[in-house]
Amino acid sequence: MEKFLANLDSSGSFAKKKSDNAGHHHIHSRHTSDSIDIGISDGQEKVDQQNGSSNDEHLPQEASLPDQFFEEIDRFVNDDNHGSKTSEIPKCIDVSFYKMVESMIVKYESKETSSAKFGQNEEQDALFLESLKCISKLINKITTDQFSSRYSNLLSSLNNASIVLHRGMSLLDEEFRLLLDQRRIVLDSKTPKTPKHSSFNFSSQSSQDSDRCLLPDSTESNEDEGFPNFSTEAISNMNKIATAMISCGYEAECCMAYTCFRRNAFREVLNKLGFASITIDDAHRMQWESLEREISSWISIFKHCYRNLFPGERKFSDAIFSEYPSISQRLFSELAAAVITPFLSFSEVIALTKRSAERLFKFLDMYETLNDLLTTIDDSYSKEISQDLTSEIAVVKSQLAEAAASIFCELENSIKSDQGRTPVPSGQVHPLTRYTMNYLKYACEYRDTLEEVFRFHHKNEGFDDAPNQENHDINEHLTEMPNDDGTPKKSPFAIELIAVMDLLDANLEMKSRLYRDPALRYVFLMNNGRYILQKIKGSNEIHNMMGVTWCRKRSTQLRQYHKNYQRETWSRVLQCISHEGLQANGKVVKAVLKERFKNFNALFEEIHRTQSTWVVSDEQLQSELRVSISAVVTPAYRSFVGRFKQYLEGRSMDKYIKYQPEDIETLIDELFDGNPMSMGRRRN
Repeated sequence: MEKFLANLDSSGSFAKKKSDNAGHHHIHSRHTSDSIDIGISDGQEKVDQQNGSSNDEHLPQEASLPDQFFEEIDRFVNDDNHGSKTSEIPKCIDVSFYKMVESMIVKYESKETSSAKFGQNEEQDALFLESLKCISKLINKITTDQFSSRYSNLLSSLNNASIVLHRGMSLLDEEFRLLLDQRRIVLDSKTPKTPKHSSFNFSSQSSQDSDRCLLPDSTESNEDEGFPNFSTEAISNMNKIATAMISCGYEAECCMAYTCFRRNAFREVLNKLGFASITIDDAHRMQWESLEREISSWISIFKHCYRNLFPGERKFSDAIFSEYPSISQRLFSELAAAVITPFLSFSEVIALTKRSAERLFKFLDMYETLNDLLTTIDDSYSKEISQDLTSEIAVVKSQLAEAAASIFCELENSIKSDQGRTPVPSGQVHPLTRYTMNYLKYACEYRDTLEEVFRFHHKNEGFDDAPNQENHDINEHLTEMPNDDGTPKKSPFAIELIAVMDLLDANLEMKSRLYRDPALRYVFLMNNGRYILQKIKGSNEIHNMMGVTWCRKRSTQLRQYHKNYQRETWSRVLQCISHEGLQANGKVVKAVLKERFKNFNALFEEIHRTQSTWVVSDEQLQSELRVSISAVVTPAYRSFVGRFKQYLEGRSMDKYIKYQPEDIETLIDELFDGNPMSMGRRRN
């Protein structure tokens, strides 16, 4: 950045190049042919000597400069001798007029002030500028007409005119620089601040945890509406000076001064906003938290530049060069390009840094910022610079896109490599599930951007289904052909999303086998499956991408897990209270009945003791499980007790019928709470 900013000061001051020889050669190249030796001598003495006069008898007061001077000059300039020699210059012009202009220059130079001397007397300024334009016209007339060396008065007048014009332009150049240097950059409390936090919260379980980088909106940030904060009077004076310098052939000097000071002004703004360039070595050494702050700063400052400062700068250049719109456009374009370049360099550095999951969203923020920048490159920029900038931005975008696609694909690798052999206690939602779903949900907030990224990535990888178009713009959404069965073809990002989901399913299936208890295995699959489904249903973006068919299949799969759980857990309990097998020869066998009650009590107590420690965190799923269990077990138990308790008498009834149907319902409602409590303690 320092090197860039140093380059902004590379141009020197025209006003310092005042040696007469340098001045002579400079003007000579502008107004005369190389074959003519004007032979300008030093100072005003030379002007006086050449004209044979050193008194002031021909010099009227500049405030009352006769209109006849301008009339004589116009007559001379417009004189057409049909290819013959140029007329002689009137004496009043060759003597009095030049000296008059020099006296005005002397008066400007004699003002003792550190501020601009131009603009204190509008009438005097107008006469001075008009006089310089007239001198320029004279020089152009003499140098463009055909004449020979014998017309000495023309050569002498050319020398005099060149000396005066150069001195006048030096004065204007100095005044132009003084006015440009009197800028006032206002950076108040409304200046955009870098967000403190803007990264993905990996432990997030709620959509409220979303924490994308918040950037100042140009519609809400009007503090730089007046940038670059020059007074109306100063702008008017600069406009007059710039118009005079350009019309007199000093466009290069005027543009050099303008460019130098405006680049310095932007350098000052960027320094105050805290923007700093970094090298690839710096980026590799930085901790992610520090680098993340740098990226957030890059985003907010960059947007502030092209949304707020650039429009103000374009208005300013248009005001200064109102008579020359093409010059205004060129200068603004070059300045904007010079400011944008270090921001693009920063992006290139970031794209080359380590690629890890938590960096994806900052990369996407940068990608979106460049997309936003492209929308502002319009007719304000010259065609050439617009094309160059668009091309450079496209290159940087492609680098960020490849980096972002690579980071997202790393999520697949992280799921594949998660081969932990320790099951999650109580069948809870696995951390990998939470991490992956929160990551995907957050990623889907960047859906359109990721579609661009993966369309570009697939095209580079050679498996993009899109037609091969040489100049295809990845910003344009392709019209996707339907599949053979008529269903819509998945977009590039949807394909990646489904691939991640398939990998997660396979990983969870593998992890479920770590549980020795088949019932707990299905509780684990239900917990994770329900969490995934709820996350998808809770986000329109991800739900639309996965599709209704996928969600239906997921719901069917969850119902099957539910059935499998009930079969593994409660089928044996229901066998204990079955009416079959209790009679022999038409009579109830009490020994068998007592064994049934005994087995029921033991199984139910074991299930309660074990499954009350299991966790089903989703309240709806927990309620569905309890209701379905109670709907099967409680009626069967009530029927069994009601029919067979009469065969148990006295103390035997209390010994074998330990629970009433209402107790069973209450105990079932204690399942999946994660509370290890023995039934004995509960009854006490």
